[in-house]
Amino acid sequence: GNSGGDSSITGSDITNIVSVGGGYGESSTAGTGSHDGGSGGGGQSGSGPYSPGGTGTANQGFDGGDGHTAGSGISSGGGGGASAAGAVGTNPVSGAGGNGVASTITGSSVTRAGGGGGGADNRYTGSTSAASGGSGGGGNGTVDGTAGAGTVNTGSGGGGSGYGSGYGSASAGGTGIVVLRMATSDYSSTTSGSPTVTTSGSDTIITFTGDGSYTA
Repeated sequence: GNSGGDSSITGSDITNIVSVGGGYGESSTAGTGSHDGGSGGGGQSGSGPYSPGGTGTANQGFDGGDGHTAGSGISSGGGGGASAAGAVGTNPVSGAGGNGVASTITGSSVTRAGGGGGGADNRYTGSTSAASGGSGGGGNGTVDGTAGAGTVNTGSGGGGSGYGSGYGSASAGGTGIVVLRMATSDYSSTTSGSPTVTTSGSDTIITFTGDGSYTA
């Protein structure tokens, strides 16, 4: 897989913020190892030694779960989420994705940044099953077929895949989001990049789902 891209807020008169893209999960065929990121990718057991999950970034996300040690079935770890680590793969079930975090910055409570669920390979002794994604948009893992994608504009991880009657397909994580909230009396209306602009009470909320800018 590939790690997710960063989401960021930068400006000449603010403290710049970079939310690191999530790490990718281990591939048993590519032998890449899990990758660190905003949240860590889940580990895979494979037919050889298991791999540990990737490491998350402090104050952004948690570690991915370790893959189960090789033997009776193959169950991978779940991807880390914004509020919890991915679960360890423990036969007969792969690890679930870590849960995301709820925020009310847009005026209502929305949970984002859930980890992807681990896929499973049941070709070996002891059938295994895939796991669900974490709350906030994490995609579900799969054995056959296509895993669940991370929900768009939540920064959540996609589900992993495995092998049942054939190879499954992992899915991509969800795109990120940047939200600014300020008093409406301070809002200048000078933006670029076509953000969504809404109000909540006496505040204005600017939501970017792609590149853009706001000038105070």
